[in-house]
Amino acid sequence: MSIFSKLFKMFVAVVLMPLIPMALLLAYYQIHLKNNILETHANLAQIVSSSMNQHIEDLTWRLAFSRNISEYLLHKKNPQPILREALAANPDFLMLAVLDKNGKLLYRAGDKQVLEQLPSLELEGDPALKQLAKTARISVSSFDVVADRPISEFIYPLPNGDFLYGIMSFFGFISRIQEQRIGVTGRIYIVDQEGSVYANDYQYKPDFDAQTLRRAFTSKEHLIKKIKTSQDTYVGAYASTPILGAYVAVLQLEGEAYRSIYYTNIIIALFLLSIATLSYFGALTFAERLGEPIAALSNAAKEVSRGNLEEKISEKIGWGEFKQLISAFNKMTADLKDYQVLQLQAQVSEMKEQVFRAVAHDLRAPLLGLQGYLYILQSGKASEEERKEYLELMSQAARNLSSLLEDVLEVSRAQAGMMKLKVEEVKIDVLAQEVTSTLAPTALEKGLELETDVPPLVFQADPKLLRRVITNLVSNAIKFTEKGYVRVCAGNDGQFDWVAVEDSGIGMSKQETKMIFEKYHQVHADKPGYGLGLFISRQIAQAHGGDLQVNSKPGKGSTFKITLPKEKK
Repeated sequence: MSIFSKLFKMFVAVVLMPLIPMALLLAYYQIHLKNNILETHANLAQIVSSSMNQHIEDLTWRLAFSRNISEYLLHKKNPQPILREALAANPDFLMLAVLDKNGKLLYRAGDKQVLEQLPSLELEGDPALKQLAKTARISVSSFDVVADRPISEFIYPLPNGDFLYGIMSFFGFISRIQEQRIGVTGRIYIVDQEGSVYANDYQYKPDFDAQTLRRAFTSKEHLIKKIKTSQDTYVGAYASTPILGAYVAVLQLEGEAYRSIYYTNIIIALFLLSIATLSYFGALTFAERLGEPIAALSNAAKEVSRGNLEEKISEKIGWGEFKQLISAFNKMTADLKDYQVLQLQAQVSEMKEQVFRAVAHDLRAPLLGLQGYLYILQSGKASEEERKEYLELMSQAARNLSSLLEDVLEVSRAQAGMMKLKVEEVKIDVLAQEVTSTLAPTALEKGLELETDVPPLVFQADPKLLRRVITNLVSNAIKFTEKGYVRVCAGNDGQFDWVAVEDSGIGMSKQETKMIFEKYHQVHADKPGYGLGLFISRQIAQAHGGDLQVNSKPGKGSTFKITLPKEKK
């Protein structure tokens, strides 16, 4: 992930994270706000319910004319005039009747058309009348709708032992309360215990489901949070009217009831969207301005760590402290480059000194030997046979000097990292055969078997240097093997090709194998050599990207194994 992406996400998170608890708090607040709105509906429903209860409780004093009826009955008079007068004074009374103590109808008054629509009286012999006579209080029946009229029946015990029976209409009362509204769609409904809604001709009556209403009336909070019709969704509240066994429901379309909340939601959503948008582009701009110089510094630091001191950063992308940091970084890389140049010059000088010291050290002994032989020859004191012997020794010393000089130069190049490889395809079986053919006379002279077990493989290597390594290993094996065999074998293993030289010679201890590849180290001082061959051989193998290892035990011979990578280095 880029620095820009990390900074951008971090800035966006810092700005937007506080908005999450704010949004949750607003959602929680809106739930309570909706409940508060519904509580307004509940208060109105309770007021209407109390008004209906009061309307029923006021019925007792409205029946004051019942004393006159009782006196008429005591004097055997017909109370019809009083009944008609009471009907005229109380328009909501649809019918008034006088029943004897057994519930038998004695007198009845009311509009004929209304009387035909009302149910017949069947109270004769009703045991409830005796209980009612004992209480001497008015009894009101549950709210009901008969012939599209909202009515309720009442029975009032008369002082003479008879009963005043009446049917009271709530049409006018309901019309008055239904004139009150909440908003445009909020209305007051009277609902009976079966869930049937009463509405007069002047009120819109939605198709509420009776069963749904009954379930809603079981809410302890008296809040109706959602009730659906075939077309709309309503919310509101209700209050019970125990005297009439009915409910007052205040219902309003959900969209209108919560309109203020919806408007608030839109405003808050636009506000949050504005903040999110500004935060996004602000974070984008800030991350870009902050990320560009940081990324440039990071990439430049990586290049410098790889040794590329030419890397420079444009100061145009910097601002504030970043500009100063970029300037300081560029100056630092320039100083490092100058220091690197001085360091390289010092290293080159040191390498030259090492080469000169190595050459002087390693050439001193052969040159002194040649000088000694020349001095003897120049003195004329040597015989003819001695002169031939000295010349042969001088020739051998010259060859040794040439070989030593080549070894010394190779060591110096290896230590200076200046060994140049010309890698190409090498047929290892052909190369091994050429080396063993060259050294076969020496092995034959010692009575050794010089064997090759090399398959026709192709290695990636410098043929000249690889020949030198194999020749050195085979030559050493012959030198340190008195009887038995010297074998050259090859193969491949995973990512590496390998060549091994095995012998049945004197072998080496574990301690000797640790020091054998050191420069000028000789395992057996009684054997001729300068201790450079194995050091150079390992340097050549490592220059190829491989290595030279030894496995040996005293008295059981040695195995030197060269590993070379299959891919060209």
